[in-house]
Amino acid sequence: MAEQEANAQNENQATPHFSVQRLYLKDASYEAPGSPAIFTKDWTPEVNLDLNTKTNKINDNHFEVILSLTVIAKCEGEPAFLVEVQQAGLFKVENIEGPQLQHTLGAFCPTILFPYAREVVDNMANKGSFPSLMLAPVNFEALFAEQMKQQQQKQPEATPETH
Repeated sequence: MAEQEANAQNENQATPHFSVQRLYLKDASYEAPGSPAIFTKDWTPEVNLDLNTKTNKINDNHFEVILSLTVIAKCEGEPAFLVEVQQAGLFKVENIEGPQLQHTLGAFCPTILFPYAREVVDNMANKGSFPSLMLAPVNFEALFAEQMKQQQQKQPEATPETH
């Protein structure tokens, strides 16, 4: 009986585990340098979105992932508003290592965080008297794959040593 319990415990220790511990707004800022004159123009915004992610290892099983969004909206070439948001999450990750861990932190976690960050951007734009932007969904899987491809290309190719 004790042997079965020990085997079950060993199996549980090797089972990959992922859970969201907290989702939180780490930082946010809003500027409307063109107001109030911008409100007299037809609202045909040009929107520029810049995304970045950062991962901090808290301890062996906890990671903080920060998704940073910078949104600049211009109307008729004039800046309407700028929103910067850092949406973060604390994630518990056990028995996931190497490329799977990189994928989890670099693609899966930002996919979880993005809807919350998008909501903050829309709320801040609305509070500034602008219409919601409803930013399009982002394919973090494709962005992560592209990032991995670029990293592989940057690594110097192994050259045979000559003697």
